[in-house]
Amino acid sequence: MQTVHILICDDDPVVHESLGIYLKAEHYRFSSAYDGRQALEQFRELKPDLIILDLMMPELSGTEVCREIRKQSNVPILMLTAKGEEIDRVLGLELGADDYIVKPFSPREVIARIKAVLRRFNDSGRSADGKLLRYSGLEINLDNYLVKVMDQPVAFTPKEVEILYLLASHPGQVMDREQILSKVWGYDYFGDTRTIDTHIKRIRQKLSVDNAPWSLITVYGVGYKFEVDT
Repeated sequence: MQTVHILICDDDPVVHESLGIYLKAEHYRFSSAYDGRQALEQFRELKPDLIILDLMMPELSGTEVCREIRKQSNVPILMLTAKGEEIDRVLGLELGADDYIVKPFSPREVIARIKAVLRRFNDSGRSADGKLLRYSGLEINLDNYLVKVMDQPVAFTPKEVEILYLLASHPGQVMDREQILSKVWGYDYFGDTRTIDTHIKRIRQKLSVDNAPWSLITVYGVGYKFEVDT
């Protein structure tokens, strides 16, 4: 079995040293990048299985790096954020980060998050297994994370695709925010349910089509559902 390769992107050598000890103990390989440009270079050269990405780095910020990576890859991204950086953290999730950890953190917690993210990634259908939904004027392909609206590709982040696929695969069924978090991010996700509202808002903007026979409906006090006209 091939060893998991993790890219650590942080400008603090102590982070690399402390995480490296625990990663080695779990038999993970790891590489280090100390600024945003180096992070992108190593991502392209090494093709890691998971990226630990600090939000605040020299040269390019973590959000800029995340945005560039998501243009070409769905590799799992675990973001590191300083306490109180809620706006940046939410932005990182909107750009497609899979999870985040607030500094200061326990390396054991990071290892637990890594295992959880990798498990969700491997179980999420990102390999070709026929996960394709079609409605009139809408196509959601979970194999390649491609969404087409009126036969035109529309740029969605991986999490937006997964949320849309989840709701569209259960038309008419109301799902609350906790359900969506647990199914898309996993039961061990520690995030705020408000991130679901942010994602839904962005999905709706991208699905904006006049007289479409489908829509994302807010069920006030409960959650959301994908409704199809019959």
